[in-house]
Amino acid sequence: MAYYFGDSRKELSRYAWYNGNTSAETHPVGRKKPNAWGLYDMTGNVFEWCQDWYGRYFYQYSPTTDPTGPSSGTGRVLRGGSWFSSEERCRSAFRYGYNLDLKYANPGFRLVLEITEQDRQ
Repeated sequence: MAYYFGDSRKELSRYAWYNGNTSAETHPVGRKKPNAWGLYDMTGNVFEWCQDWYGRYFYQYSPTTDPTGPSSGTGRVLRGGSWFSSEERCRSAFRYGYNLDLKYANPGFRLVLEITEQDRQ
């Protein structure tokens, strides 16, 4: 699938803020449809800044299940597209190398809390 909701670019406006439906600005979270796990804005609005180092050809040689990226690099991975992105850059497989020394207006990050089985007891 091109997007987490399917392959149709016509559906993108229902799930994401991107350059085809925004006035070059971010929007409050939760105004578009969530993904299957109830997470909002996983596509569009702001790029998700990831922990992985960026490697241009990494995925050609990486494990197919849960690859973690190269062990070092000069930039981090951005995923998911932003308010500035084309439909193509909002695809699930698209990733972008973010130079840590530069400032951009469209990356963000998502705080994650891992809950283990022991935490649930």
